[in-house]
Amino acid sequence: MGSFVRGSVHRRAAGTGLVALLVAAGAVGCGNEKSPEMTPAAAVAKAAKNTEDITSFRYRMTGRLPEEGRIKAEASMRTKPSVAMSMKMTALDQGADGTAEIRLVDKAMYIGGGAAAAKEMDGKRWIKFDLGALGESGLGGSAPGAGQADQNPATESAFLTGSDNIKKVGTETVDGVETTRYSGVVGLDDLKASLKDEDKETREQREKSLKQYEKLGVDELTMDMWVDGDDHTKQFRMRGDADKGPLDMTVTFLDLNEKVAVTAPPAKETMDLAEMMEQAGS
Repeated sequence: MGSFVRGSVHRRAAGTGLVALLVAAGAVGCGNEKSPEMTPAAAVAKAAKNTEDITSFRYRMTGRLPEEGRIKAEASMRTKPSVAMSMKMTALDQGADGTAEIRLVDKAMYIGGGAAAAKEMDGKRWIKFDLGALGESGLGGSAPGAGQADQNPATESAFLTGSDNIKKVGTETVDGVETTRYSGVVGLDDLKASLKDEDKETREQREKSLKQYEKLGVDELTMDMWVDGDDHTKQFRMRGDADKGPLDMTVTFLDLNEKVAVTAPPAKETMDLAEMMEQAGS
C-alpha cells in the first residue's frame, strides 16, 4: 500500500511537472509570436509622435533648392532649453561664393563667409542678423540656404502624417541602419487642416515650418520617410514644385539627443546688420 501511494504521488508529481513544462513552453511560444504589423499610417504617426521627445540632433542635408540649386550641408541643432544651431552649407552650383557657415544662437543668426567675404567687410568674416527685428522677412538671399537654416527638420519629418495615401515601400539600409520606407503625397492645405487635432506646441511648430514652403510657392509635397527599429525617423525626403524651380531635399539624422553647444562668433569678427543699417541711416 505504501509503495502504491508513493508511486501514485511520483506519477502525479511527474504529470504536474510535465503540465508545467507544457504551459511554460506555450507561454514562451506565445511570447515569440509577432504582434500584428502596424498600418503604414500608424507607423508614420508613431515616428512623428516620437519626434516630440527629441531635444537635439545632428543631421545631413542634400538636394536641390529652387533658387540656390544643388546644396549639401551638415548641421547640429538643439530645441531645448533654447534653440541653437550650427550648419556648414555649400551651394554646389555657385562656385567659391557658395560656401557658408551659419549659426543660430541667442535669437540671432550669424552667417560667415571666407576670405572673400572678409575683404568686403573690413576684415570681418561674419554678419549678424537679429531674428526678432527681422520678423517674417526672408533670409534666403543672404547666404546659400539661409532661409532653411532656422527650420526644424525633426518637425518637417512629421509632415507625412498629413497624407491620406501613405504606402509601405519596403525595407532599406540607411547609413548602416535597417529601416522601413514609407511614401505618400500631402497637400499643404490638407496638412494645415490636420493640425487642428494636435496640441498647441506641436501645431505652432509645424505651422512655422509650413510657412517656408508656402513662401516658395509649394502647394503639394511628395514625401518619403525611413523609420528605424526604434520607431524614429532615420531619413526623410520631400519633393515639390516651387515658383522658382524644383524642390528636392533629403535629410538624414546622424544622432539624436546628444549634447549640442553653439557659441556666437567673436564680436571683433562680426558685423552687426542692425548697427550697420543704423549708421547708414544717420
